[in-house]
Amino acid sequence: MSKKSSGLNSAKKLSKRRKQFRYNDKWFVKRVTNYKKRSDPLEGASQASGIVLEKTQIEAKQPNSAMRKCVRVQLIKNGKQVTAFAPGDGAIKLIDEHDEVVIECIGGKMGKTKGDLSGIRWQVIKVNSQSLNALLHGKIEKARK
Repeated sequence: MSKKSSGLNSAKKLSKRRKQFRYNDKWFVKRVTNYKKRSDPLEGASQASGIVLEKTQIEAKQPNSAMRKCVRVQLIKNGKQVTAFAPGDGAIKLIDEHDEVVIECIGGKMGKTKGDLSGIRWQVIKVNSQSLNALLHGKIEKARK
């Protein structure tokens, strides 16, 4: 059984021990290694614009059985490709290939996926600089390019 040092001259050993065991905390490791910035395609930004490459459908996880409508987007800022969810009934009909879209984080826990969407962390919020929500509710019409 290892016992912590105690006594008058034990501060150095205790602080060394504390530094060593901080690496057991995953949040500490993620912070000091800049994990989020290195792995995040949006590079720390809350939103990013990109070009739609193709429309796809992704099967929902169990126990649901649905085909979730998504788009494959290539980001303008760094050329990385991500899959983004198109929220709303009939939203995929308003998005065409080569449209410019703005994506944001979908809001799952700890920056992960939300609900029954596997591997999807982003959602479309704008199409050709027009709000997808306003387009869905018929408040505005889609602009011609």
